[in-house]
Amino acid sequence: MRVLFLTPQLPYPPQKGTALRNWGLIHGLAERHRISLLSFRSPEQEVDPAPPLASICERILTVPQPERSRRERLWDMLTTRQPDMALRLSSHLYDQELKKLLEGNVFDVIQIEGIELAPYLDTVRSLAQDAVVVFDDHNCEYLLQERTFLTDLYSPARWSGAAYSFVQWQRLRRYEERTCRHADRVLAVSDADAAALRRLIPDLDVTVVPNGIDTETYRPATTRAEDRENTLVFTGTMDFRPNVDAVLWFAKDVLPLVQADAPDVRFLVVGQRPHRRLTPLRANPAVTLTGWVEDVRPYFGQATVYVAPLRMGGGTRLKLLEAMAMGTPIVATSLGAEGYPVENGRELILADTPSSFADAVVALLRAKKRREQLARRARVFVEEQYDWQVIVPRVEDVYKL
Repeated sequence: MRVLFLTPQLPYPPQKGTALRNWGLIHGLAERHRISLLSFRSPEQEVDPAPPLASICERILTVPQPERSRRERLWDMLTTRQPDMALRLSSHLYDQELKKLLEGNVFDVIQIEGIELAPYLDTVRSLAQDAVVVFDDHNCEYLLQERTFLTDLYSPARWSGAAYSFVQWQRLRRYEERTCRHADRVLAVSDADAAALRRLIPDLDVTVVPNGIDTETYRPATTRAEDRENTLVFTGTMDFRPNVDAVLWFAKDVLPLVQADAPDVRFLVVGQRPHRRLTPLRANPAVTLTGWVEDVRPYFGQATVYVAPLRMGGGTRLKLLEAMAMGTPIVATSLGAEGYPVENGRELILADTPSSFADAVVALLRAKKRREQLARRARVFVEEQYDWQVIVPRVEDVYKL
């Protein structure tokens, strides 16, 4: 089939959640289908697509990501009823490239990757009436903002953020519902997200296509660094609010409890663009903010325990698949592991309070055999259920419905 992907950034190199999912889907589908790509290009990405991406796509067109200042975002929030995410990638140039592409080519499937690309759904509908239009909802976005609002509401210092999330929550309910209604097929990354979308549209036909991972690329380290002992690792884009909240909560409420039993513990926060709210953590000698790194896999190899202390968000966390594939034992909140059919104590440890989270971390720091047991089970879990070779055929089935 001839498949056109619309993506918010070039999916290669796959260094964050959205790109990881898009690369996994495109790479897998390209083995049997003809893939075209129209993508925004982030400032740090080269104009020419990377050879691994160029080699599997029939055509690739890119335009630069638009820039919106905080003042422009505030003005839009006050003067429109659109959610922020509907305006984030608003680009006349992208729309023009899309129109030229659709007027000059015929596609069997057009896949819209994420709600930021939903503004271009009207153009797709008007110019590609015979194509199957697939909306891939990477997160149930209204649910993410609802949870963020409820979390920030309990912290007076975060009430401005809570107000923003409340407005976005209400607007996204309407916008996400409209987007799902105008697509032919809707994909969700988890049963929880699918259920949340059905609360908006009870009769919505939504298919769960989970996030996946290339288990050949992410393999357990054959040797572990000696400095790995008592090393805790978190990975993620560090200006993303759920990640910022997770790290602050862990550093403030959990890490001191861990240090009471393991004074030499260190906490590595691995990810690009650390938010200014994280700056005070640099004064803590036990905490390291790495900023951008070329490859996160060595950090999973350094980790005694991977921590996922998330308290807000939606979808599923690809970081957990990376850790499980790399054979790194995990302690996560229930929300952090949401969407994965894991069993507490089998593939990872779940804990939701500061004391229980700290106790779980300390127990794993002291028990090498227990860590190895969790790591083995987690690796089998992702091999059997979350390798892209297992997941991509589900997407092909959706195309054929």
